[in-house]
Order: sequence, then C-alpha cells, then structure tokens
Amino acid sequence: MSSDDLGTVATLHDPVRRAVYEYVISLGREAGRNEVAEAVGVQRTLAAFHLDKLAEAGLLESGFKRLTDRTGPGSGRPAKVYRRARGEWQVSVPARDYRTLALVLAEVVDLLGGDEVAQEAARRVGAGLVAEGEDLGRALSERGYEPYEAEDGLRLRNCPFHVLSMEHPLLVCSVNLALCRGLLEGLGNDSATARLDPRPGECCVVFSKNNEN
Repeated sequence: MSSDDLGTVATLHDPVRRAVYEYVISLGREAGRNEVAEAVGVQRTLAAFHLDKLAEAGLLESGFKRLTDRTGPGSGRPAKVYRRARGEWQVSVPARDYRTLALVLAEVVDLLGGDEVAQEAARRVGAGLVAEGEDLGRALSERGYEPYEAEDGLRLRNCPFHVLSMEHPLLVCSVNLALCRGLLEGLGNDSATARLDPRPGECCVVFSKNNEN
C-alpha cells in the first residue's frame, strides 16, 4: 500500500461522491454533469464539484465532447464529460504485494507449460467459490467483474486480473475463462455458456444464453 493509493481511495468516503463515481463507471462511456446530477439526484453544481474532485484524485478522466448532434452557430460549446480512469489502486493494511507473487506464479506456469493444469485448477476453484442456485450476476459482481446486460449476453466491464493479463494474456484469459465456467458449474447454471469474446477495455469473457448459441 502506498500513501498515494490510500489518499485516492479515501476520496470515495463521501457517500454522494461515491454514488457519482459508481454511476459513471457503470456506464462504460463518458457522462456529462447534467446526466450524473439527474441520475444521482443532486444539483448540477454539486455533481460537478464531486466529478472534478474524482478527476483530481485520478479516479476519473475528464474531457470535452458535444452531447448533441447540433453543429454550427448556436450549437453551444462542448460539454465537460467524465469516464473511469485507467489507473488501478489497492489498499492493504499492513502492506501486501500479492500482485508480484501472482506474476511469478504465472511465469512458472508458462515455463513449465502448465496451461491445461492451470485451467483445470481454475475451473475447480470457480466451482467452489459459489453456492448452487446463487445469482450469476451477483456472483460476478462480488468478484469485481462488473457485469452488464448486452445484446449478445452478459458482458463484463472489468477484468479483475488486468495487471496479469498485460504480462501473460493467453494464460490469464484461458484461466479466466475456465474460472468463469467453474462458476457456472458451481451455480448449477446450465442456461448460459461462458466463452471468449474480448472487447477493448473489458474482460475477455462473455456469458451467452444457450438458446442463442
């Protein structure tokens, strides 16, 4: 844990600010001040205050964008918009470094050619993480995947293993897929299938309904 990370996470202590942050990251796109204010139920000036504080802390990124299709005179200036920042923060007291150990273990799997063994282990672990009958969306949310309904199934805005996936993409994505399939197995959910279908900025796994495959 670094003091910078602790200070950044502490920015979310205010309940209104946290609601603002959670709404913006749930969208997967930019959001303007008016939209956020209406969604959270606060005045625009208060929403703008919290959005700018989140941007100053590095939790959101800001920019300018036209929110209508109007162009030319009278179309107004581009509005300030916000979206989730690309950074990552972790707080542990006392400080722990599981990330480095995970990178070491991933390197060992690569060196030993143990991809299939790792996938089978991930499937078993996934099945043991949940109880039969539990809701899939809730199980995924509790593990940081940030699921959302899309036209082609249940997609995941966040990859909980992002740092590892940057270093070992093939291994991590295949293990992640096996873990997700294990979750389905543990839930007793035979109405969905987990498959790889990566999108920029999202998790590589999508859950499709079986009648759509």
